[in-house]
Amino acid sequence: MSKPSIPKGTRDFTPAVMARRQWIFSVLRSAFERRGFQPVETPAMESLSTLTGKYGEEGDQLIFKILNNGDFLNKAQEETLAARDSKALGFQISKKALRYDLTVPFARFVTMHRNEIPMPFKRYQIQTVWRGDRPGKGRYQEFVQCDADIIGSTGVLCELELVGLFHEALTSLGIPGFRILVNDRRILAGIAEHLGVSERLTEWTVAVDKMDKVGLDGVCAELEQRGFDGQVQQGTRALFNARPEGLEGMAALADQFPTEAVREGVEALTRLWTLAEGEGISGPELVFAPGLARGLDYYTGAIFEVQVQDSPVGSICGGGRYDDLTGIFGMPDVSGVGISFGADRIYDVLDHFGAFPEGLELGLDVLLLHMGEETLSEVLSAARHCRAQGWRTEVYPDAAKLKRQFKYADDRGVPYVMIIGSDEAAEGVATLRNMRTGDQNTGQVEDLVRDLRS
Repeated sequence: MSKPSIPKGTRDFTPAVMARRQWIFSVLRSAFERRGFQPVETPAMESLSTLTGKYGEEGDQLIFKILNNGDFLNKAQEETLAARDSKALGFQISKKALRYDLTVPFARFVTMHRNEIPMPFKRYQIQTVWRGDRPGKGRYQEFVQCDADIIGSTGVLCELELVGLFHEALTSLGIPGFRILVNDRRILAGIAEHLGVSERLTEWTVAVDKMDKVGLDGVCAELEQRGFDGQVQQGTRALFNARPEGLEGMAALADQFPTEAVREGVEALTRLWTLAEGEGISGPELVFAPGLARGLDYYTGAIFEVQVQDSPVGSICGGGRYDDLTGIFGMPDVSGVGISFGADRIYDVLDHFGAFPEGLELGLDVLLLHMGEETLSEVLSAARHCRAQGWRTEVYPDAAKLKRQFKYADDRGVPYVMIIGSDEAAEGVATLRNMRTGDQNTGQVEDLVRDLRS
């Protein structure tokens, strides 16, 4: 018999971990709904053609394909098999795939439901996604994304809304030392134009986006490997050179790379910065990061990433403006902007800093001991009353020894145990023990339950 295991990059979640995860989701859900975002869901799998070509050359390689039902090799072409062309073969034996993110499925959703939703449309979505990344600290193959998007408007207030959502949600979660990094794809396009590599913009940004992983020397080494000359490498180094933060840094960049695209991007970010400062969001929480690329091909304007200082993982959130993403599904000229909270990485950060609130793992408030059949009706009645008052309540299922029942209470971390033995039942009372202090009170069930509030 083989030893039980799970695939790399996936995890089981114990009740204690799930309590923390559910708290994260509830905080994010509250932040979304306070700002008027509405919930949607999409299927775990999409048509492979829906997903491919949207995430860049590297992203497409990380999509989990689903083999066709039945004899999946039936439609595989002999010449493809002989040539061992895995890319072509993938499309012949697979028509579906697990969703890579929530944004592209959302664009498909908007196109299909355009007559049912108001525009602009503000949606949030909390669901699992799958990526064939190499597993590592903070990097999983199955994880939950928590997305918020505004589609149907090009106004800068949409970007401001999402920056404010970042700030509000991460503050509510107690994330220490977070920084919201902001850039604009037009700035990157203008720099690429200045360096003479506009035709290879995607390839250049793929390398630039690895700055946090491999460092500046590593980025330049990859550029050299991809055939970019020394002038491009020198210009890329200049992009990451130290400059003033915020608005001054944007103005300095526009002078350093004087192209129309850079000017447009800087003007848009300047407007966003001014509005954000009016909302009380500024440095060091808001950072202009001219090297921020985010390698997804569909971003066209502002791009965002959230990092945490001294964190064990990389970015915990990201997003950006995407013009005409719905155009590929037959609904052109619809602009949107969205962000994603990486719940699993947020968990890792909170766990690393010991920043979770105390008591989240307590799934039970009151445990009623099972003292035998003669008092069971009184115990069940007391349990109903506890639940009616909003207390999470459980009755121990067996008339086991008291030592065993109290051990169960300790294992569950239950703060209160209620005892109704034959003596208590005869007097119409119960005994409530505080498991933390050992104190006990005896009285009417209604009075004991009411006193729990204090």
